[in-house]
Amino acid sequence: MASNNRSHLADHSVSRRTAIIAGNGLLPIEVAKSLAASGNAPFIFALRGEAAPELYQFEHQEVSIVEFAKFIKTMKAHNIAQVILAGGVLNRPHLTDLRFDMPTLRALPKVIGALGKGDDALLRAFIRLLEGYDIKVIGAHEIVPDLLSPAPAQSLTVARPDKREQHNIGLGAEAARLLGDLDVGQGGVAVGGRVVALEGAEGTDLMLVRVAELRAAGRIPPRGGVLVKCAKPSQEERADLPAIGIMTVINADKAGLAGIAVEAGRSFVLGYHETITEANKRGLFIETFVRTPVE
Repeated sequence: MASNNRSHLADHSVSRRTAIIAGNGLLPIEVAKSLAASGNAPFIFALRGEAAPELYQFEHQEVSIVEFAKFIKTMKAHNIAQVILAGGVLNRPHLTDLRFDMPTLRALPKVIGALGKGDDALLRAFIRLLEGYDIKVIGAHEIVPDLLSPAPAQSLTVARPDKREQHNIGLGAEAARLLGDLDVGQGGVAVGGRVVALEGAEGTDLMLVRVAELRAAGRIPPRGGVLVKCAKPSQEERADLPAIGIMTVINADKAGLAGIAVEAGRSFVLGYHETITEANKRGLFIETFVRTPVE
């Protein structure tokens, strides 16, 4: 089992004002708390309808992802030099949501094409936009490396996958890689030697609900299988690395899975100790794996 001695913050100190563009999920909260604990109180851009209420305790500005003028004006006013993109965005913006102010007009060539593509393309466009205003974009893992899944490949829990589940991990990893090539999602579920679900825009938790429904309908074996999550082959690592947490474990158990496998060093395990404890309590395994490069 992996050692649980995990560092609290990166070795380097964050000397400049840092903002978090916060979507949904636990990652923005973890990053904000880590920054605050290090004496670098973050400024939060809370994405409307996405960010958790807990983030509003920090200095913040509520915004829509397409309110570029508000982003830039607020960053200059608060002397923000670097930004972290953290958390998911369930409510994808549309062209009709764009504000036709000067920063938005400058952004249009970068954004219009990306709106019709996958999440990674949109995030890359948004990062290029910020960099055009001399705002440095850094990855959440640079601030909280302790949240990254341990490398090299190892077991994090008492339970371990047997040969059948190891085969399912390989199938799920290959399916997730192919899915990532299309910039669609980062995960899949393999049960009984076949891929039974792929992650789409609904996200991991709702994909696991679908797996539970397949079991209830008798479409797949009553127990077993693995949720596999890995970064896309061309992943923009400063945003949207795959993540699991305690709710992933709970939902995987409800779906009748035997365990979870995540890419070593390129995925987040949020609430690490609580997540591992919950998996041990439920008898699920959590493995990290190293994806073999495709020639």
